[in-house]
Amino acid sequence: MTEREKALAGLEFIRGDKDLKKQRDRAEALCFRLNAASPEKQEERNAILQELIGDIGEDCYIKSPFICEYGSYISLGKNFFANYNCKLMDGGRIAFGDHVLVGPDCTFVTADHAIDPERRLKGYQIFRPITVGNNVWFGAGVIVCPGVSIGDNCVIGAGSVVTKDIPANSVAVGNPCRVIRKVSGSDSE
Repeated sequence: MTEREKALAGLEFIRGDKDLKKQRDRAEALCFRLNAASPEKQEERNAILQELIGDIGEDCYIKSPFICEYGSYISLGKNFFANYNCKLMDGGRIAFGDHVLVGPDCTFVTADHAIDPERRLKGYQIFRPITVGNNVWFGAGVIVCPGVSIGDNCVIGAGSVVTKDIPANSVAVGNPCRVIRKVSGSDSE
């Protein structure tokens, strides 16, 4: 099994694969084109996004600047919105449900590196997918770490660092991010 095949299968691999580099170079060029396109040229921007993102739902909007690592491992549900400076490090799959709002300066990272210094020097890493449910709101500056799942209807407070799964219908904040309460009927008042 090649290092690329291992990476895509969610197994530990040694970074530096030439095929993965080609994919990253392609995504970097497409992100550059997207970020250089005027907001007034929405059709051009949508065409670039369609080429860049592996699976994109209807009525998605991403403000520039935007960065992703591969693009082809991202899935955006319908009515996805990402504010300025969204970074999706999608070596592993990143899947967003419908009606997700991503505040400015948010980062989603799927690469996990070896803790052991010798293995890290040799380049070992693994991609761990991130899954986000429907109707989730990320405040400004949130960081979502590898392997995290966030359930439907969650609010993740500004500046949070999400290191563990967040169950549906939760308001979660902090570093590390933790659930502080459930979304309730009084939230609609």
